Amino acid sequence: MSSGPLRPGAGPGHSRFRFDVCSFTLWMFHCPLLGKSLYGSMFRDGLGTVALGSAELLEEVLRRDEKFPVRGDMSLWKEYRDTQGIGYGPFTEEGERWYRLRSVLNKRMLLPKETHQFGPLIWEVVQDFTDRVQVLRQSSPTGDLVHDIANELYRFSLEGIASLLFETRIGCLEEPIPEGTQDFINSIIQMFSNSPHVIALPKWSRPLLPYWRRYNTGWEGIFKFAKVLIDRKMAEIECRVHQQEALEGEYLTHLLSNTNMSLKDVYGSVAELLLAGVDTTSNTLTWALHLLSLNPEVQSRLYREVSRSGPEPSAEEVTRMPYLKATIKETLRMYPVVPLNARIFSEKDVTPFCFYHYAISHDERTFSAPFEFRPERWIRDGHSLPHPFGSIPFGFGVRGCVGRRFAELEMNMLLFQVKAQVKKARVSRSDLASK
Repeated sequence: MSSGPLRPGAGPGHSRFRFDVCSFTLWMFHCPLLGKSLYGSMFRDGLGTVALGSAELLEEVLRRDEKFPVRGDMSLWKEYRDTQGIGYGPFTEEGERWYRLRSVLNKRMLLPKETHQFGPLIWEVVQDFTDRVQVLRQSSPTGDLVHDIANELYRFSLEGIASLLFETRIGCLEEPIPEGTQDFINSIIQMFSNSPHVIALPKWSRPLLPYWRRYNTGWEGIFKFAKVLIDRKMAEIECRVHQQEALEGEYLTHLLSNTNMSLKDVYGSVAELLLAGVDTTSNTLTWALHLLSLNPEVQSRLYREVSRSGPEPSAEEVTRMPYLKATIKETLRMYPVVPLNARIFSEKDVTPFCFYHYAISHDERTFSAPFEFRPERWIRDGHSLPHPFGSIPFGFGVRGCVGRRFAELEMNMLLFQVKAQVKKARVSRSDLASK
């Protein structure tokens, strides 16, 4: 991939998906800013919750978290699982069962030493992605463009997290994509694209309108694909045990052979981890390339840093690149994957809180020039760092993102490779308009 224009597009490459979620996404980003400008950093939002819009207030609430924090109403995700007898995962489970589940899932995900072992796997996917981008550029009309890079990053992210969770490549970066994998991708898109309608419409409308049926069909395809791969791995493990062979493997092997998790819980947990992993990585990398394309001075500084390393640094080396890490962190500040979140306390007289993360991370009292892309604000270079709760894209405490370490490593490795091979990235007016 030679130096030249690499242009980030918008969304995962499906116009219907973009149309369905566009207004919902805009509401999640801009409504909190409007509310905060009108009513201040704390107010009742009219939805039965107290909205918080400052880092100080957010810290005060989160530091008083209960042992088993509840983030919000996940009944919509639970309904399909309940009707099909599928277990809950880390996003849908609650209380002590959630705590025990997270304790199991954390062991191979949140420890830096354990996460670094995934480095070779991630590099393999990153290399396949950059090879694919090179082919796409050469086959473009001008010989140097990638049409809809966001769609390619979506495929990269799905391949990466699936390789970790299922311990096998599923072909997202192949051409053509295997039929089963394409059905799986379509199911994810169908579930997410129908979610805003299902959330907004009353339950009595479900038999009359197509959204609820489509939403459930999406979940059906997701679990069908996951079950095939999990069952295949389970059969492989049973064969190894029968032959008295050592059980070697990564995350899924660990869950199936070294924990007391039932298959029902494994199905539920793996599906939820998969969806969270795709969303976090693909969206953040798309915004990162978009922001870099608008800030050539940031591109140049990042290029200088990655150019001082070898062509394929280890996971440990990548995590020691301060400006690379700061670039991802600043992207997540400007465009958090979860712009709104909540906390529900067990005491009946305590009103639930809604965290306006997007408004908090754009608060000029916490961040100077909050709408400007400045990765250097996260580097301790003779100045104090921003308030630690000014941007918490992966959450805080025991409810923090279980896949944070893997996602950060994956994003850093991909951005390293892109910037090592492309010195300048540019964005067209049409791309800006589509954003």
